[in-house]
Amino acid sequence: CINGKCFDWLLVSRRSCFRAGVRYYVRGIDSEGHAANFVETEQIVHYKGSKASFVQTRGSIPFFWSQRPNLKYKPKPQISKSVNHMDGFQRHFDSQIISYGKQIIVNLVNQKGSEKPLEQTFAKMVNSMGNGMVKYVAFDFHKECSRMRWDRLQILVDQLAEQQDE
Repeated sequence: CINGKCFDWLLVSRRSCFRAGVRYYVRGIDSEGHAANFVETEQIVHYKGSKASFVQTRGSIPFFWSQRPNLKYKPKPQISKSVNHMDGFQRHFDSQIISYGKQIIVNLVNQKGSEKPLEQTFAKMVNSMGNGMVKYVAFDFHKECSRMRWDRLQILVDQLAEQQDE
Protein backbone atom coordinates (compact mmCIF):
# COMPACT_ATOMS: atom_id res chain seq x y z
CA CYS A 1 0.00 0.00 0.00
CA ILE A 2 1.21 3.49 -0.89
CA ASN A 3 -0.67 6.52 0.43
CA GLY A 4 -3.52 4.23 1.48
CA LYS A 5 -3.90 2.76 -2.02
CA CYS A 6 -3.29 -0.97 -2.12
CA PHE A 7 -2.23 -2.76 -5.27
CA ASP A 8 -0.59 -6.00 -6.34
CA TRP A 9 2.80 -5.85 -8.02
CA LEU A 10 4.15 -8.94 -9.73
CA LEU A 11 7.60 -9.40 -11.19
CA VAL A 12 8.09 -12.40 -13.47
CA SER A 13 11.30 -13.32 -15.29
CA ARG A 14 11.37 -15.93 -18.01
CA ARG A 15 14.73 -17.26 -19.17
CA SER A 16 15.00 -18.60 -22.70
CA CYS A 17 15.97 -22.25 -23.14
CA PHE A 18 18.01 -21.27 -26.23
CA ARG A 19 21.72 -20.48 -25.71
CA ALA A 20 21.64 -20.58 -21.93
CA GLY A 21 25.04 -20.83 -20.33
CA VAL A 22 27.67 -19.51 -18.02
CA ARG A 23 28.96 -15.94 -18.46
CA TYR A 24 32.00 -15.71 -20.79
CA TYR A 25 31.37 -19.21 -22.18
CA VAL A 26 28.15 -18.40 -24.07
CA ARG A 27 27.98 -15.04 -25.86
CA GLY A 28 26.36 -13.56 -28.96
CA ILE A 29 23.71 -15.30 -31.07
CA ASP A 30 23.21 -18.51 -33.00
CA SER A 31 22.20 -18.75 -36.68
CA GLU A 32 18.50 -18.60 -35.71
CA GLY A 33 19.00 -15.25 -33.95
CA HIS A 34 18.68 -16.56 -30.39
CA ALA A 35 20.73 -14.34 -28.06
CA ALA A 36 22.75 -15.96 -25.30
CA ASN A 37 21.28 -15.73 -21.80
CA PHE A 38 18.11 -14.03 -23.00
CA VAL A 39 15.66 -13.09 -20.24
CA GLU A 40 12.22 -11.50 -20.48
CA THR A 41 11.14 -9.65 -17.33
CA GLU A 42 7.54 -8.52 -16.95
CA GLN A 43 6.19 -6.15 -14.32
CA ILE A 44 2.46 -6.42 -13.73
CA VAL A 45 0.49 -3.97 -11.60
CA HIS A 46 -3.07 -4.80 -10.54
CA TYR A 47 -5.17 -2.04 -8.94
CA LYS A 48 -8.93 -2.07 -8.41
CA GLY A 49 -9.62 -4.50 -11.26
CA SER A 50 -7.27 -2.77 -13.72
CA LYS A 51 -4.01 -4.27 -14.89
CA ALA A 52 -0.92 -2.80 -16.53
CA SER A 53 2.16 -4.61 -17.80
CA PHE A 54 5.65 -3.58 -18.85
CA VAL A 55 8.08 -6.03 -20.47
CA GLN A 56 11.83 -5.62 -20.64
CA THR A 57 14.21 -8.07 -22.31
CA ARG A 58 17.94 -8.53 -21.97
CA GLY A 59 20.47 -10.77 -23.59
CA SER A 60 23.89 -10.96 -25.12
CA ILE A 61 24.73 -8.52 -27.91
CA PRO A 62 23.01 -10.15 -30.92
CA PHE A 63 25.79 -10.85 -33.37
CA PHE A 64 28.49 -13.53 -33.54
CA TRP A 65 31.16 -12.97 -30.90
CA SER A 66 32.85 -14.81 -28.08
CA GLN A 67 34.75 -14.11 -24.89
CA ARG A 68 36.80 -17.16 -23.97
CA PRO A 69 37.91 -17.34 -20.34
CA ASN A 70 41.64 -17.23 -19.68
CA LEU A 71 43.84 -16.18 -16.78
CA LYS A 72 42.87 -12.51 -17.18
CA TYR A 73 40.21 -10.98 -14.95
CA LYS A 74 38.15 -9.98 -17.98
CA PRO A 75 38.92 -11.76 -21.28
CA LYS A 76 38.90 -9.68 -24.45
CA PRO A 77 35.77 -10.07 -26.63
CA GLN A 78 36.39 -11.47 -30.11
CA ILE A 79 33.99 -10.59 -32.96
CA SER A 80 33.78 -13.37 -35.55
CA LYS A 81 35.14 -12.34 -38.93
CA SER A 82 34.05 -15.43 -40.86
CA VAL A 83 30.24 -15.15 -40.74
CA ASN A 84 27.47 -12.91 -42.00
CA HIS A 85 26.30 -11.20 -38.82
CA MET A 86 23.30 -9.51 -40.42
CA ASP A 87 21.29 -12.71 -41.04
CA GLY A 88 21.14 -13.75 -37.37
CA PHE A 89 20.91 -10.13 -36.25
CA GLN A 90 17.89 -9.53 -38.51
CA ARG A 91 16.24 -12.76 -37.33
CA HIS A 92 16.75 -11.70 -33.71
CA PHE A 93 15.05 -8.33 -34.16
CA ASP A 94 12.31 -9.68 -36.44
CA SER A 95 11.41 -12.08 -33.62
CA GLN A 96 11.61 -9.31 -31.02
CA ILE A 97 9.32 -7.03 -33.01
CA ILE A 98 6.77 -9.81 -33.59
CA SER A 99 6.72 -10.65 -29.86
CA TYR A 100 7.02 -7.19 -28.30
CA GLY A 101 6.57 -4.47 -30.94
CA LYS A 102 8.79 -1.42 -31.13
CA GLN A 103 12.27 -1.92 -29.65
CA ILE A 104 14.51 0.47 -27.76
CA ILE A 105 17.97 -1.00 -27.36
CA VAL A 106 19.86 0.30 -24.35
CA ASN A 107 23.49 -0.77 -24.67
CA LEU A 108 25.32 -0.42 -21.34
CA VAL A 109 28.78 -1.71 -22.36
CA ASN A 110 31.93 0.38 -22.05
CA GLN A 111 32.50 2.66 -25.02
CA LYS A 112 36.27 2.39 -24.65
CA GLY A 113 38.78 -0.36 -24.04
CA SER A 114 38.11 -3.97 -25.05
CA GLU A 115 34.31 -3.49 -25.24
CA LYS A 116 34.50 -0.55 -27.65
CA PRO A 117 34.40 -2.77 -30.80
CA LEU A 118 31.23 -4.45 -29.47
CA GLU A 119 29.49 -1.10 -29.01
CA GLN A 120 30.63 0.20 -32.40
CA THR A 121 29.59 -2.97 -34.24
CA PHE A 122 26.20 -3.03 -32.52
CA ALA A 123 25.48 0.62 -33.42
CA LYS A 124 26.63 0.05 -37.02
CA MET A 125 24.44 -3.03 -37.44
CA VAL A 126 21.31 -1.30 -36.08
CA ASN A 127 21.92 1.59 -38.49
CA SER A 128 22.53 -0.84 -41.40
CA MET A 129 19.30 -2.67 -40.61
CA GLY A 130 17.41 0.60 -41.13
CA ASN A 131 14.31 -0.52 -39.25
CA GLY A 132 12.22 2.32 -37.81
CA MET A 133 10.88 -0.09 -35.18
CA VAL A 134 14.35 -0.33 -33.58
CA LYS A 135 16.09 2.57 -31.83
CA TYR A 136 19.63 2.31 -30.43
CA VAL A 137 20.87 4.17 -27.35
CA ALA A 138 24.41 3.69 -26.03
CA PHE A 139 25.08 4.56 -22.39
CA ASP A 140 28.54 3.91 -20.97
CA PHE A 141 27.29 2.74 -17.58
CA HIS A 142 30.73 2.25 -15.99
CA LYS A 143 31.96 5.69 -17.04
CA GLU A 144 28.79 7.58 -16.15
CA CYS A 145 28.05 5.86 -12.85
CA SER A 146 31.56 5.22 -11.55
CA ARG A 147 32.19 5.76 -7.85
CA MET A 148 28.56 4.93 -6.96
CA ARG A 149 27.16 7.98 -8.78
CA TRP A 150 23.76 6.41 -9.36
CA ASP A 151 22.25 9.89 -9.82
CA ARG A 152 23.92 9.86 -13.26
CA LEU A 153 21.34 7.29 -14.39
CA GLN A 154 19.05 10.30 -14.80
CA ILE A 155 20.99 11.06 -18.01
CA LEU A 156 19.79 7.76 -19.45
CA VAL A 157 16.26 8.21 -18.10
CA ASP A 158 16.10 11.63 -19.79
CA GLN A 159 17.36 10.15 -23.08
CA LEU A 160 14.58 7.57 -23.01
CA ALA A 161 11.75 9.73 -21.62
CA GLU A 162 9.96 10.32 -24.93
CA GLN A 163 10.03 6.63 -25.92
CA GLN A 164 9.02 5.57 -22.41
CA ASP A 165 5.99 7.87 -22.52
CA GLU A 166 5.10 6.47 -25.94
